[in-house]
Amino acid sequence: MDDAPRVVPRSLSNRQKAAVVVRLLLNEGADIPLEELPDELQEKLTHQLGCMGLVDRVTLEAVAQEFAEALDSVGLSFPHGLAGALDAVNGKIAPATAARLRKVAGVRQIGDPWQRLREIPTEDLAAMAQAESTEIAAVMLSKLETAKAAQLLGHLPGPIARQITYAVSKTSSVTPEAVERIGWSLAAQLDQRPSQAFAEGPDARVGAILNQSAASTRDGLLSALDEEDSDFASLVRKSIFTFAHIPARVIPRDVPVILRGVEQPVLVSAMAGATSDDDKASVEFLLSNMSSRMAENLREEIGERGKVKQSDAEEAMTQVVGAIRALVDDGAITLAEEENEE
Repeated sequence: MDDAPRVVPRSLSNRQKAAVVVRLLLNEGADIPLEELPDELQEKLTHQLGCMGLVDRVTLEAVAQEFAEALDSVGLSFPHGLAGALDAVNGKIAPATAARLRKVAGVRQIGDPWQRLREIPTEDLAAMAQAESTEIAAVMLSKLETAKAAQLLGHLPGPIARQITYAVSKTSSVTPEAVERIGWSLAAQLDQRPSQAFAEGPDARVGAILNQSAASTRDGLLSALDEEDSDFASLVRKSIFTFAHIPARVIPRDVPVILRGVEQPVLVSAMAGATSDDDKASVEFLLSNMSSRMAENLREEIGERGKVKQSDAEEAMTQVVGAIRALVDDGAITLAEEENEE
């Protein structure tokens, strides 16, 4: 019979147990987002870690067992505070409601304001950078991922981009507290912007409608827009992408990807119904950027198809353009920028 005395685990407070669990997880290489805790809790935890000393194995195992049982009993975990709840439902509630609630959260918000700023379009970041001082813009540039920072510079006028880039060299003495204050100040500007009823601009919306319109209707409306507002008409034209724009906007290597998303009869009808020089150029562009066997088969089917009614040809072309647009929206392909005619 073993008469060795039984080792009893030490009695620890909840704060001490938390320090033990954190230390154990860090030793195991876990990535714990401690920075998401309120500053006060981060300080208390750090102080507790500094005064724990040694913990015997029996106590460690008891704390780990208690922690594991606590995790097993958890059914749901909710975000901390109103700001955390808003992040959890981001994109799921009305923008106007989200903006109003963020104003209510005010300075009580926790977390990383820069994460929210990284998610907004680069064009909006560029507008904010130009409205702020060079020093603030330099901090913003430093807090973005490298790729997005490069995109931001590309959206800025050359002289301003150079000033901001140089100002980055002056940010070595900026404190973390100052960076956080700047982040919250910039994030607050997002809440102060009036909510938009439409995600896209008016030119993009009109362009999307005209993309689905018959060519005669589209040409007539564009002519009317030229008479009413030539600048707006120019913006609309840039938003329009039709079958005739394929050679100028589609990258040749993407043609096989596009063709896989278009049914063969639709493609044949679109190609056989091409009558204008621009549409015929699109047909030749597609045929020259697919396999020679597929191009040969299509040419035979086009010849056998004969004359196609204009309405059927336009419908088929619209479906081809729709397939291209769907691939662009999914990020599968990218359209080339149309060169300025001037």
